[in-house]
Amino acid sequence: MNIAEILKILLFGVVEGVTEWLPVSSTGHLILLDEYLPLRQSDAFKEMFNVVIQLGAILAVVVLFWKQLFPFQWKDKEQPVVQKSILRLWGKVIVACLPAGVIGILFDDFLEAHLHTPAVIAAMLILYGVAFLVVEQRNKGRTFRIQTTDEIDWKTALIIGAFQVLSLIPGTSRSGVTILGALLVGVARPAAAEFTFFLSVPVMFGASFIKIVKFLAESGGFAGSEIFALLLGSAVAFAVSLLAIGFLMSFVKRHSFKPFGWYRIALGVIVIATLVL
Repeated sequence: MNIAEILKILLFGVVEGVTEWLPVSSTGHLILLDEYLPLRQSDAFKEMFNVVIQLGAILAVVVLFWKQLFPFQWKDKEQPVVQKSILRLWGKVIVACLPAGVIGILFDDFLEAHLHTPAVIAAMLILYGVAFLVVEQRNKGRTFRIQTTDEIDWKTALIIGAFQVLSLIPGTSRSGVTILGALLVGVARPAAAEFTFFLSVPVMFGASFIKIVKFLAESGGFAGSEIFALLLGSAVAFAVSLLAIGFLMSFVKRHSFKPFGWYRIALGVIVIATLVL
């Protein structure tokens, strides 16, 4: 593998680490990046690579939110204390993951074959960019009824999960659409972002497992260069995600999501312009 290819893998990791958590669509950005700066790998590997390097980003969530996610604590060496509130949180996360999990398994091949195109990504970037502007204008001065993730009930979790189904269309953004759904049902921005982070853990582990199994079934195994690309991309995504998550959590405490809406619209227009010209 030459230096140019290594630099491209580093860039893919950086883009994944930033866009996985900001509501701008990581999958859409990775597909667009590969359109204009393609990796010299098979299409089957690149489809798997774009999903599996997200595991690096997910590990950043586990590291940063370990105390909120791990339900067992030891006050002494023999008596673990179970945090029931964390177990309930995991139950709500699993409930919220079910709709997208079922639909994703059933229609994964169809979505990849027909919707992973720059035109679809551009349309979704613009559509949900406008949605962010409209929802945030509607929420101006609003007092949210749910301020923390502990206050999210089972019904609210399921509604947020239903919105997550929309993220199966590339360019939508899993974090973006779940945050939008949470805002619409009265969840404050920091809690909406945090719950979205938690949702990503089982979603991306499941999606990565499916992609790896499919790739191995089709190819028979990994080449050494492919393993290197996965490990390097994931490591970079992990490091960058640590910074991106911290930035987003700090940002949403003081600002709305409108800047991300405008960014999505601008990028979508640019992509359409490159397709037309």
